[in-house]
Amino acid sequence: MRHSTEFTYCGNKGERRDISMTYDVKDPAEQTVGVALQEPASQELEGESTRHVLANPFSVMDSQIERYQSQGIDVIDLSKANPDLPTPEFIVKAGQEALARLENNRYSAFDGKPGLLQAAQRWYRSQHGVKVQWNTQLLATCGAGVALTAVTQSLLQHGDALVVVGPYYPPYRALAEAAGARLVTVASTWQTGFLPDIDSVSEDVWNAARVLLLNYPNNPTGALATRHLFQRLVGLAHRHHFIIVNDFAYAGLEFEGKKPLSLLAAPGSSDCAIEIVSMSKMYAMAGWRLGFCAGPAELMQEIREYHHQLCSSPTGAVQDAGAAALTSDQHSVHELSLIYARRRKLFMAGLTSAGLSVFDSKGSVFVWVRVPQHQSSSQYARELLERAHVAAMSGECFGRYGEGYVRLSLLADERRLAEAAIRIGRLHANSETR
Repeated sequence: MRHSTEFTYCGNKGERRDISMTYDVKDPAEQTVGVALQEPASQELEGESTRHVLANPFSVMDSQIERYQSQGIDVIDLSKANPDLPTPEFIVKAGQEALARLENNRYSAFDGKPGLLQAAQRWYRSQHGVKVQWNTQLLATCGAGVALTAVTQSLLQHGDALVVVGPYYPPYRALAEAAGARLVTVASTWQTGFLPDIDSVSEDVWNAARVLLLNYPNNPTGALATRHLFQRLVGLAHRHHFIIVNDFAYAGLEFEGKKPLSLLAAPGSSDCAIEIVSMSKMYAMAGWRLGFCAGPAELMQEIREYHHQLCSSPTGAVQDAGAAALTSDQHSVHELSLIYARRRKLFMAGLTSAGLSVFDSKGSVFVWVRVPQHQSSSQYARELLERAHVAAMSGECFGRYGEGYVRLSLLADERRLAEAAIRIGRLHANSETR
């Protein structure tokens, strides 16, 4: 079914333009498991004022899983980064106490409660050695997704280039579409550790870039950025006058003693870098919807102005709970990291025993698996769901550089992960004997 709407948009530089939006809405039950967000063959926009709302592959997968479950089939859902463990008790208690305070029955401050912003300031200082001013360089948001929207809508003009590293998180394509920007993808591969090979990127890409959107630790590959990578990218940003944004969704979670790096800790980043931090993963607070972004005061002012007009501040009690999390000793984050590390080791061993090649990731909460030969990503993801009843995301969903892989999450207990590996191994054994 096709829908259309029209509205007038006031840009961040004061310009006005009429927008006509058309989009197709399909019955989720008719979608296939291997949904792919197709990247255009050309990096040019097809039309000046037409934008298409793309199907969210995670929503489509939910519909597929529900269809199987409605038939009484036990599906092991490893398709999403939805925490399966409870929010730490001290955070829950802080939130419960905050609900009883009269101040939290009212709208909270536009930028966020000072207590949360000051807690974020201290977190950056204690965890990453980064100095930010709470009242000019920080903004509280209802999760990282809202922050990503506010940042890209504020910084991108129609026709600008949003550069991403592929494979990339699927909503990045939608962010470019919503801003009327061109999505330019820089490749990363198994051979490069799923980090961009900067030396192979054309100067034309950097010259065209308005925003470089990173995601480290990476979703879907689990790759960790290095100090050298961040430093080189900051140098390029200065030379070519673009802004770097790091989607720091998996901040705090460490594997094998390797702690994720903050982009803002890179020398020279103070005037060209923005970072978006999610509370969802490191504190198992996905349902609380809380995050924040940090960056240079001048850029943050533009982002705040957009956010003040079109977004809501997080619930006051949620912000108070978040402040308790950020000012804690971070022991709960360390414990969570150990649990995920054990799961990763167990699951990787099971998948390897099944004959699969698994990328040796060091961050996030995923395993990135190469699909068997002679199958596409979507075919293999469909087979996993239909025959093994294990839900995984097809690599195609993460752009063309995700083809040849599937992503499975670690957000199920060890018993379920072991069962998933057994089912996948059985699927491969049966396939070899057919």
